[in-house]
Amino acid sequence: MATWYESLGWSVVARNYRSTRGELDVVVFKDGVLAVCEVKSRATTAMGHPFESITGVKQLRVRRATTDFLDHLRRTDARAFGAIRQVRFDAASVIGDDIEVLCDAF
Repeated sequence: MATWYESLGWSVVARNYRSTRGELDVVVFKDGVLAVCEVKSRATTAMGHPFESITGVKQLRVRRATTDFLDHLRRTDARAFGAIRQVRFDAASVIGDDIEVLCDAF
């Protein structure tokens, strides 16, 4: 997914960032927007669509981990932190070679 964002001009800030409260799959930045993307992949949809697995509980974990990430960024790179004007949460579904991204998904 990081490569997909890079092809659209985004800069990758972090991949697989872990905190005690959760994990962030991909974090990217462009034009003042920090996008946090939750990526779910499946070989097929036999067990349901990947987006179905991004439950309210998962969204809460992502939001809490994002808070931790922003706090870490504020402490370690104040300039980068100061450039953020908006935070959004994207969701990506990968089924085989097919990628679908919902921007501002939650």
